[in-house]
Amino acid sequence: MLFQSSIRKELARSFGATLVVLMTIVITIILIRTLGQASRGSVNPQDVMLVMGYSALGRMPIILTLSLFVAMVSTLSRMYRDSEMVVWFVSGRGLGFFLVPLFRFAWPVLLVITLMSVFVWPWSNQQTQEVRDRYEQRGDLERVSPGQFQESSSGNRVFFIDRDTSQEKVSNNVFIASTEKGKNSVTTASSGRIETVGKDQMLLLDNGQRLESEIGKSALKITEFAEYGSKAGDSPLINGANIPEKSKSTRELLKSPTRTNQGELAWRLGMALAAINFVVIALALASVNPRAGRSGNLIFVLFTFVVYHNLLNLGQSWISVGAANFAGFVLALHGGALLLALGWLSKRHLNWTFKGAMSRQRKRQASRQTGKVAA
Repeated sequence: MLFQSSIRKELARSFGATLVVLMTIVITIILIRTLGQASRGSVNPQDVMLVMGYSALGRMPIILTLSLFVAMVSTLSRMYRDSEMVVWFVSGRGLGFFLVPLFRFAWPVLLVITLMSVFVWPWSNQQTQEVRDRYEQRGDLERVSPGQFQESSSGNRVFFIDRDTSQEKVSNNVFIASTEKGKNSVTTASSGRIETVGKDQMLLLDNGQRLESEIGKSALKITEFAEYGSKAGDSPLINGANIPEKSKSTRELLKSPTRTNQGELAWRLGMALAAINFVVIALALASVNPRAGRSGNLIFVLFTFVVYHNLLNLGQSWISVGAANFAGFVLALHGGALLLALGWLSKRHLNWTFKGAMSRQRKRQASRQTGKVAA
């Protein structure tokens, strides 16, 4: 009981500290990237914090997995460094016995990682995509900023207003250039206002001029007007068929087992399986080398995590293009990693060495020869 409780308490402290540090780093990176997207017009500046929250929530499975992996390796390495492992070994606790307290501590975290990978990851991506789509599909007139030329959502119009007036939805010095139905037109007006007619937004212009010409012809038609109405344009609706795979629910991926859907499903299930494997890998990796210092083992841990995660992403691409089979890749990657970790753990638990194996082989051969001579 003391053996398990002491390990779990230290694991909890190390896991909490690691999680806070990684969350701070990830949130900072996401904030910088989101601000860059907002400056390029991909994200509404008012939705920066919302997009950042969704993005951080979607990356929680990776953060939790890495935090758990680092916490276990650092805790076990400290026990080696302070000779606590020697005490447990002398008490009859081999290295393999540490799997029980490690999994007893890790199972709630593993459950959260699985649920977030399967359910929260697609939900956060869907919410982020909807926020961006709403900003991209806003009305043409809502895109216009004073003093800037702005293209419409359909790409066939360019708007420009000199400045806003004190009245809402009213502007001065309006310019509109459009290409519709084989005709080019340029419309200018001293002022304009927005009114809603039915379900459409109309731009009503006052005291202006309209120049219209057919494409490929030199004829030019000039019209002056006291008032002119122009439809502001329709925003395209969100097409459910174009939803990216990472935004689809796991149920949708299972119902439509295409290559890209299977690749995404392999990534989600792989995050849960990788988290389980990292518990075994952490116990197999945990050691201390006084000459290498504390950072040497941590660098190797991060390298192991990066390689495993990159193989997971690479497998998703392979499955999507048909270069790998879903079941075969999952079994090869995660099953192979588990067998390798268990083999390494068994070697350390039983103190297997190459010299020891050769010595035992020579002893067996010597015993056989002695038995033959005695016979």
